Amino acid sequence: MPDNPAQDASDTQPSRPVQDWRALLAIYSVTSLIEAIGVSQIFAFLPARLREIGLPQRDVAAFTGIFTALIFVVGIFLVPFWGVWADKISRRAVIVRSAVVEAVVFAAVALAAQPWQLAAALLLTGLQLGNTGVMLAALRDVSPAHRVGTMSAVFSATGPVGFAVGPAVGGVMVDVLHLPLVAVFWSSSVLSVAVVLLLMLGSREVRPAVVPRGGSLELAIGAVRGVLADPAVRRVFTIFGVAILGNLMTRPYMPLLVERITGSGEGLASGIALVVGTAALIGALASPLSGPLGDRLGLRTVLVGALIVGGLSVAPMPLVQTVVGLAGLSIVYAAAFATVQAMVFGLLAVQVPPERRSATLNLVLLPLYVAGIIGPSLAAGFSATIGVPAVYPVAGLIMVASAVVISGLVRASHA
Repeated sequence: MPDNPAQDASDTQPSRPVQDWRALLAIYSVTSLIEAIGVSQIFAFLPARLREIGLPQRDVAAFTGIFTALIFVVGIFLVPFWGVWADKISRRAVIVRSAVVEAVVFAAVALAAQPWQLAAALLLTGLQLGNTGVMLAALRDVSPAHRVGTMSAVFSATGPVGFAVGPAVGGVMVDVLHLPLVAVFWSSSVLSVAVVLLLMLGSREVRPAVVPRGGSLELAIGAVRGVLADPAVRRVFTIFGVAILGNLMTRPYMPLLVERITGSGEGLASGIALVVGTAALIGALASPLSGPLGDRLGLRTVLVGALIVGGLSVAPMPLVQTVVGLAGLSIVYAAAFATVQAMVFGLLAVQVPPERRSATLNLVLLPLYVAGIIGPSLAAGFSATIGVPAVYPVAGLIMVASAVVISGLVRASHA
């Protein structure tokens, strides 16, 4: 397999692709943006939604962590299959499936009247995920080789931008327009239905140059086994998982930290939008800036530094007494976490052989699902026993400790 899958695709396909790459990039960017907006609103307003449906205040913190973990429970078993099914059957169908499910999920979150109904809605989210790698693979196949960098940069920015826009839009709807919180989730559901129509009417099927042969289970197990058999990949996946673990231990409780400052009345949604949305936007901007730094100083060196900065910025968050101060720490943490992600992807691109690069990148979100279950579950236990503030120094300690371990591995490799 050549080093550049996009180059291979452009060489083997006809001179005129099935769809103009710019049109497909626009369609998929809107798809990714709307999904990120809706998911970010679930993260940002989950504690408030739990209170709305009658959960006692004393249980909100613990259930916030547990319900966040539910988002990843079903998805973890399907991670290896979406790419296989997309290549074997239809990429377009797999992408449309995601938009349909997200419309149902957001509507179900709005309709939930009891905690178990909200839990069922969040479990469905696992059927929604798994479209990003499929969209990226299709875009690579239709994009000219000299435009792959542009395509990747534009498409990769849509998720973080959506995570910034979602809470901001929710804050305006609740605090400025004085709409009920359920209107936030209904609006995301309606937008998702519009995305389904956009995909059905605007996108075309983009088949892979080589269709995999064999049973879906066999292919999925083979992909996981092939990726995890490489010690270097296992190490990078572990690093990525640890970083995400700290992130997903703290992210569900950021709205509760804001509430400790603003109270539960008017201004809470806007405060959440400032702290969560602004941090996500800065993280989106920091990611590409960290690339040249990694090239100059070394990927592992920058990774270690980002983990330390992330740990030191997240640990003291419960001590902050103002929304602006909390937003400042959140911005530093988001930039550090975005840098960690960028360095991890860089290490994978450097260390993974070309013949396994595609399979590895398709499974790179596997640590997200594992950490997405473990992190919020651990945080729920801490919040229920010793309080929400304890979650943050624990997450910071995990990140700093992982930086120390990585630094020791780097010194050992140079000894």
